[in-house]
Amino acid sequence: MTNATTTSQPLEGSCPQNTLITQQIIPGLYFVVFVAGVLLNGVSGWVFLSVPSSKSFIVYLKNIVVADFLMSLTFPFKILGDSGLGPWQLNVFVCRVSAVLFYINMYVSIMFFGLIGFDRYYKIVKPLLTSFIQSVNNSKLLSVLVWALTLLLAVPNMILTNQSVKEVTRIKCVDLKNELGLKWHKASNYIFIGIFWIVFLSLIIFYTAITRKIFKSHLKSKKNSVSVKKKSSRNIFSIMLVFFVCFVPYHVARVPYTRSQTETHFSCQSKEILLYVKEFSLLLSAANICLDPIIYFFLCQPFREILCKKLHIPLKVQHDSETSKTRRGNITQESTDTL
Repeated sequence: MTNATTTSQPLEGSCPQNTLITQQIIPGLYFVVFVAGVLLNGVSGWVFLSVPSSKSFIVYLKNIVVADFLMSLTFPFKILGDSGLGPWQLNVFVCRVSAVLFYINMYVSIMFFGLIGFDRYYKIVKPLLTSFIQSVNNSKLLSVLVWALTLLLAVPNMILTNQSVKEVTRIKCVDLKNELGLKWHKASNYIFIGIFWIVFLSLIIFYTAITRKIFKSHLKSKKNSVSVKKKSSRNIFSIMLVFFVCFVPYHVARVPYTRSQTETHFSCQSKEILLYVKEFSLLLSAANICLDPIIYFFLCQPFREILCKKLHIPLKVQHDSETSKTRRGNITQESTDTL
């Protein structure tokens, strides 16, 4: 092919790319995710405005809604930049600003899901112990710290992407970074990857312990154990499925891709393959904004009730009158509604 976008690559070196994938398929899929994500998170935000921040996990869910919505606003810049529909300056803006904002909001969401798992663990598995994380005021302070930490790690990537660039048809973001920018880019990538794996493994531990606690409590009471098992398994499965499908592939691919961008011994073919793997796995991470509202529905009973009320949908609410008479009954009943 003699497509200008394939042959004109002053900042890419001599490594070709399949423009059908990079300029048509991937931007098209991002457009679908963008439309669905804006609609779903718009509805989620609308519902959460009516949900009082009475519990720490609701504070964390609201932060995830904000992060997902802000992430979705970066998609149009990537779509226009990758598809070649925007001016070349737009690609520079994507490298310097919108791509960084994308990662900020993605890792903010990941960390808040980790905090939710920790909060539920203490609430259900160790109900007699107090935890600073369960205080609403402290959870708000912790939310600020999460945002501040993520910005501290990511914003330098904006500042250090400061190399001058002339008019080109294709831009490689790593070529816009100065020497310190390359080092910070590599270091911050590895830190964020480490954060993800810590959160992911922690969630496995937390929800395994939670599941065992719920099953034991209801087996002792021998009431509604089957329905509780189904409900708690559904809630836990939905969270872990989203993490496994959306985030694990990208964080497996990100290390070799980062190395290919910052080290010189990779061949063009290797760089091209790693680029495609990174882009498609990153698309899965972006699709997380469409799946999170489903988690809100399963995870948060107040969200579910208010959504059904606003949409005038009758909601069948079941109560276990016997287990609600005791403190343990309250804990296990709540655990299935707010897991």
